[in-house]
Amino acid sequence: MFDKLFEPIRIRDLELRNRVVMSAMGTTTGAMTEDGKSMTDNLIAYHVARAKGGVGLNLVEVTSVDKASSPICYLSIAEDKYIDGFRKLTDAVHEAGGKICLQLWQGSIGVSSDPKAEVIVPSDTPVAPGVVIPAVTSERLYSIIDAYGEAARRAVEAGFDAIELHCAHNYLPHVMLSGGFNKRTDEWGGSHENRKKFPLAVIKAIRANMPDGMPLSMRVDCHDDCLEGGLTIEDVIDFCKDAKELGVDIINVSRGNIITDATIYEVAPVDVPNGFNVEDAARIRRETGMLVMPAGRINKPELAEQILEEDKADLVIMSRAQLADPEFCNKAKAGKVDAIRYCIGCDQGCFDRFFKVLEDPSYRHITCLRNPALLEEEAKKLVKTDSPKKVLIIGGGIGGIEAADALLESGHKPVIYEASDHLGGQFLLAGSLPRKNDFAYACEKAIKKIQDEGAEIHLNTKADADTIAKEAPDAVIIATGSDPIILNIPGTENTEVVTAHEIMAGKEVSAKTAAVIGGGLVGMETAEFLAGKGIPVTVLEMKDEILSELGLLRKVATQLELKKEPVTVLTGTTVKALENGKVIAEGKEGPVEVEADLLVMAVGSRAKDTSDLTAKCEELGIPFYKVGDALRTPGLALDAIHNAYDAVLDINK
Repeated sequence: MFDKLFEPIRIRDLELRNRVVMSAMGTTTGAMTEDGKSMTDNLIAYHVARAKGGVGLNLVEVTSVDKASSPICYLSIAEDKYIDGFRKLTDAVHEAGGKICLQLWQGSIGVSSDPKAEVIVPSDTPVAPGVVIPAVTSERLYSIIDAYGEAARRAVEAGFDAIELHCAHNYLPHVMLSGGFNKRTDEWGGSHENRKKFPLAVIKAIRANMPDGMPLSMRVDCHDDCLEGGLTIEDVIDFCKDAKELGVDIINVSRGNIITDATIYEVAPVDVPNGFNVEDAARIRRETGMLVMPAGRINKPELAEQILEEDKADLVIMSRAQLADPEFCNKAKAGKVDAIRYCIGCDQGCFDRFFKVLEDPSYRHITCLRNPALLEEEAKKLVKTDSPKKVLIIGGGIGGIEAADALLESGHKPVIYEASDHLGGQFLLAGSLPRKNDFAYACEKAIKKIQDEGAEIHLNTKADADTIAKEAPDAVIIATGSDPIILNIPGTENTEVVTAHEIMAGKEVSAKTAAVIGGGLVGMETAEFLAGKGIPVTVLEMKDEILSELGLLRKVATQLELKKEPVTVLTGTTVKALENGKVIAEGKEGPVEVEADLLVMAVGSRAKDTSDLTAKCEELGIPFYKVGDALRTPGLALDAIHNAYDAVLDINK
């Protein structure tokens, strides 16, 4: 199955077993070490798990080449002292049957999370009133070029199979190349020919320190978005042709920069289409004759196979897919597509957590909504039990589903009671909203997986204290979720009032105008959903901003989409009453009236009362665990899944 995807490929002297590449992703595991920049056993176990999982090539994340500009929480290879740690990594991956590549990096403004790291920019860059980062000197650029060469030497000594230059995403080679950033007037700036000089000199320095048979990859932005004077795809193709002459073999096609809304393309959330870089990659391939591997939300083997079958790429980047499931490749190759845990592009555990670690290193490393054991492959390993237990799961939302999955993997017998006629809860409902079909797809596959593996499931059956007594389980997981909050607003008797959850569940509504109370994610997505049906919507939010619970990329993407729809947003606004088809509110500047013959409540939820369940468990001496909203409201899907996984780990003890 997926013959093209799992076809071997040879690049110089390197033979890869298939076309699947796990591109470099920042894990922040450096935060776990004394100097904040060294290799860890956690990172080694992470790469070994993916190598054992069948990936063709592992790429190790952004690794600093220059000591003065090397920030904490990122890896460094700027000094010889780091070679032994990387050698331990490469040896472990090779022993697991994999191949591994190191990504060389100088981060420009991307290092500014560490106040001790030198920030290197091509041109004078204002960052605050009266504060300007001066342009890097020509002499310093030459020293960085040399640093890339020395880093390549160390990578070879450490046993890597290939090297990649990061020439995208606002990092130094990219900003020196792009006219959107590089405003210099010396030999390094001005014309496109001059702007190419720095990254081409870096390529020369790297290639000079590599064996001829060792492949060199380069990550590029296929063009600059939202950036005046930025790179066009024609610029990039011209540059790649020069890079090819200097010994670059593979183009890793990406997109995005961190100073504009184009940041959404770097770690693209669910809002961005799957495979959005493929067509640009195909053009670069045609016009340069180089091997290409597009990145960007390629999370299903069917899509990857299609890209290769249509001859648009030579390899395919499937990175977050393997954060979610380290066995992705083995499962896909065996045709077990229903057993794959699919990335949904939520960004909660990877991108959002990345910045939490930068702010507070006690978070240690990134994680994944679908995979609570990410970067804890040894500490959180599920081990098959010799003493199977019967575990009652009350509630069949995503927390209950994932609890059942982990229990089955551990050899236990999960019994699910769900009050409605289907599993999936709010997670499945979310998949009905605009651009979130990946949520529904992943949830449906997760449901099928536990069904195929033998979970006992009771639908249309509300569990109570008598159920616990009747089932007599060894443990109980309470995943009952929450109910929407309905505000008691004068005048609701004369206006159609529904909850956002009812809209998500497909409730038919007919309205000329609508008002949504609540500007969180659920409220804004519901507003967008109604607006897509041609209903003008006004959102009223008490806080001074909408989408406050969302991470940066999902917030940016959602706001960009909202601009396309007839949605009006009023922040700092409190609803007081409903009168004759109008919402009466108090805004920042006084009274506000909004016409609406449909009112949608999206003001949050509260946990369902489970005191009868916990009391019965205590009476019978049965250990119980609350997960998701049953434990803490409001919560994210990530919280529910991680709570469930931790409960199973405890049950396994």
